[in-house]
Amino acid sequence: MSVDTDRLRRWRLVLGGEGAEGSGLADAQLSEEDSGVDKALAALYDKPDEDAAGGPRSANLGASAPRVARWLGDVRRYFPSTVVQVMQRDAVDRLGLTRMLLEKELLSAVEPDVHLVGTLLSLNSVLPEETKETAREVVRKVVEELERRLADRTRAAIKGALDKASRTHRPRPGDINWARTIHANLKHYSPELRTIVPEKLIGFGRRQQAVQRDVILAVDQSGSMAESVVYSGLFGAVLASMRALKTSFVAFDTEVADLTEHLADPVDVLFGTQLGGGTDINRAIAYCQGLVGRPEQTLLVLISDLYEGGDEDELLQRVAELVGSGVQVVTLLALSDSGAPSYDHENAAALAELGVPAFACTPDQFPELMAAAVRGDDLQAWVSRENS
Repeated sequence: MSVDTDRLRRWRLVLGGEGAEGSGLADAQLSEEDSGVDKALAALYDKPDEDAAGGPRSANLGASAPRVARWLGDVRRYFPSTVVQVMQRDAVDRLGLTRMLLEKELLSAVEPDVHLVGTLLSLNSVLPEETKETAREVVRKVVEELERRLADRTRAAIKGALDKASRTHRPRPGDINWARTIHANLKHYSPELRTIVPEKLIGFGRRQQAVQRDVILAVDQSGSMAESVVYSGLFGAVLASMRALKTSFVAFDTEVADLTEHLADPVDVLFGTQLGGGTDINRAIAYCQGLVGRPEQTLLVLISDLYEGGDEDELLQRVAELVGSGVQVVTLLALSDSGAPSYDHENAAALAELGVPAFACTPDQFPELMAAAVRGDDLQAWVSRENS
């Protein structure tokens, strides 16, 4: 195929049948496979003929489940999984195909991804019983993939930070780290004594075997935070698996749900959330205050876009009390791959004045963020370095 012919073919596929009319591309030769690609794209992106249909039409895939299933199979055949995920999201948004996620046969045909999980969680209360197990399988597949990508990195980063934070220069004899002690005192070698005379001892305290930090994740489960909820559930389970941390997971909208007891399985955590509804951050922070037993060893991570439906003044007062008692408070405006979120700038600025940084964080950044928080680093400086 010549370069010009291939270019015409690509433009024909981009424009679609209707868009190509009058452009000279309508007669571009398409192979059998290209025709299949064209039909799959047209079903989703071509404008419906409202006059022929007698009014607006919500979908161009037809009403029957088999036809939708065929379309799902076609897009998986013609496009890579990343493109399939985008087209599936567009199908739900543009064509209103939420029923695609309410029927077991159709749900089992979709390409799982984080956005699909968020949609499933928002439909959790209306999923038919025969579909719920399939939905859990889809969610578990996504969670397991995310765990492979993120869990070990998170544990390693936080363990390293905890080890550094617990290091002591006055260890008891049984707690001396001889390798580090010798390395730190090499310059104090005595030729006369033919040995190193250590000026400082390095070791790890007994508390290394105990809980060193209390972590509270307070997660906004309003509809706009769907992707953040998915990642928060995963990271909550990972943190809970570390014996050096005591992890609590609090999900909230206008109500508060403590899902800590479900942290052994992130899928249970996610299905314990209820996406949608309003937001009462103040009520959630009030609940979290009651979980704080060791303020100076507590890290509270508020994951919210800060659009408050409750009492803003009381919220800021509660946060000030937490910070004043020694609790380290961090606000993540989003924990997602989606980039800069929409958020309440006034509340973010008010929290910053209290010494509480507010910024978005990607899942890949989260392990280092937590490590920096455990070490007591300046998180605002950390954010500046990450974004530079």
